[in-house]
Amino acid sequence: MQWSTRATWKFLTFAAIVLTTLLASCSSPSSPTTGQVSKAPDKQQVLAWPYEGISDIATLDPALATDAYSGAAIGLIYSGLVQYNSQGKLIPDLASSYSTSSDGLTWTFKLRDNAKWSDGTPVTSADVVYSYNRVLLPDTKAGFANFLAPIKDSDKLQAGKLKTLIGDSLLAPDPHTAIIKTSVPAAYFLDGLTFQEGYIVEKQAVEKYGKDFTQHLNQGGGSGAWIVSKFDHGKEIDFTPNPYYFGKKPQLRMIARPFFSTADTSYRSYQVNGLDFATVPKVKLDEAKALPDHQFHQDLALQISFFLMNYLVKPFDNIKIRQAFALALNKDEITQKIYKGTYIPSNHIIPQGANGYNPNLIGPAGVKGTAGDPKLARQLFDEGLKEEGLTRATLPPIVFSVTSGGAEDARNLFAVAQQMWQNNLGINVKIDDMDTNKLISSIVGSVGNSNVMAASIAWGGTPDPENWTNNQFGKGSGTNLPNYGQNSSSDAAQQLQTQQLIQKADANTTDQAQRMQQYDQAEQQLVNDVAWLPIFQVRNLYVLKPCVVNWSSLTYGTTPDDMAKMYITTQSPCANTSHYQ
Repeated sequence: MQWSTRATWKFLTFAAIVLTTLLASCSSPSSPTTGQVSKAPDKQQVLAWPYEGISDIATLDPALATDAYSGAAIGLIYSGLVQYNSQGKLIPDLASSYSTSSDGLTWTFKLRDNAKWSDGTPVTSADVVYSYNRVLLPDTKAGFANFLAPIKDSDKLQAGKLKTLIGDSLLAPDPHTAIIKTSVPAAYFLDGLTFQEGYIVEKQAVEKYGKDFTQHLNQGGGSGAWIVSKFDHGKEIDFTPNPYYFGKKPQLRMIARPFFSTADTSYRSYQVNGLDFATVPKVKLDEAKALPDHQFHQDLALQISFFLMNYLVKPFDNIKIRQAFALALNKDEITQKIYKGTYIPSNHIIPQGANGYNPNLIGPAGVKGTAGDPKLARQLFDEGLKEEGLTRATLPPIVFSVTSGGAEDARNLFAVAQQMWQNNLGINVKIDDMDTNKLISSIVGSVGNSNVMAASIAWGGTPDPENWTNNQFGKGSGTNLPNYGQNSSSDAAQQLQTQQLIQKADANTTDQAQRMQQYDQAEQQLVNDVAWLPIFQVRNLYVLKPCVVNWSSLTYGTTPDDMAKMYITTQSPCANTSHYQ
């Protein structure tokens, strides 16, 4: 599970939705029971909170991170200009205030006077413009540079036509003022700054150590509430409070994050008081629900899990074949049998809880509901094969790249989908189960090419619908993984029209109701095109020791100020953290 200390969103795998949460949504915060329970001594203020499903973190560089695991750590270490609070409202973070010009093209941010790096030096506007320019430099190879695409002339910088945007569209007129100019009015611009690419890095640290600056984070480089105190690669990463953090100081003395290969192993550790937190394997669901003191939690996340099919790889350039793959799956059966009804079967791209969620959305080819339609699926598949001049015998091998991360639920999902495609379409689909980081790297690298045919992945995002539409399917987007609108399929013209509609919604800064309607219309077309093949919306299932008080990470993430309220009590059971003392 990923618990984000601020709005940190990125790709996850199907294994990750079981083992990590890109948007932890934690309700019913634990509170001490009556009796002889009190706040534990300072030496016991340690939260043992595992990373599940990985053996290491891919990167601690905000510019390079594309996965949930890296983002969870980055959200502790760094700060952005703005963030989402626990109600899904944008609020200032490093910025004390911000404003925009009447034409919507110039954004002015005033930095906090007391904002400092973890080495004690002030955060300045020079750091801000340096950070954004660095993300957009082509040599950086930032994972989500497209989130900063509205910045004026960013396309020229990435094309090598400009050497820098500093002094052009990124201005620092004084140490406490940063000015950003955009090429067009963008209603979602601030939303994009809440991603990890919008986090600010210390210019001096990066210039001193280069790409290795993240190996020196114990010396400075972050402005978040926490610093890296220990990083034993492959074993554990620990965090302690940043003494120079500008906000409320944490009551916890340490966050210890050991790596566990599976949720099964972390849950077993939780059972013997090795951890304060653990994701609940579905086979342990009834057992977890029966634990005393409200240890079990179940909450909705802004996260859609889906299959991805690349338009640049045949036969997935044919809309009927795409629709057939979607309608061959009974999502109701998948969520009920594998996930015991804990996840929500969905056709949606914009999830429940996000702005623009459309409860009246209809599935592909006009099919209502999420149970699929095997008869129509086979009909569409046969028609699609005929249009492509193919038969089942001459169909190219169909390979879905996945990662189970050792999670039984994920393996079962892939096996059930594989069987449904065989039963309802009459074809054999190969499931290629690989390392999590390798899969994410391959999928992110599939934009504009045919390297990945099809895959399983998930996306956790912010409440703004632009994050679920333009970022995923927009023209030139670095996260347009299915290559929607940038292919030569027979319905490519329709895809371009949908992209144009999304652009209109993105630029609509005057009529919010109309903007949501535009996104609804675009989403309906995306669903009919099977731009994604959504399976379900995630609920987070986890257990938390009753000694952990004020765990309050909600659907939209929690702020560092919220996290500062958290502490450990003397209530039992609690993780044994004596080895950290």
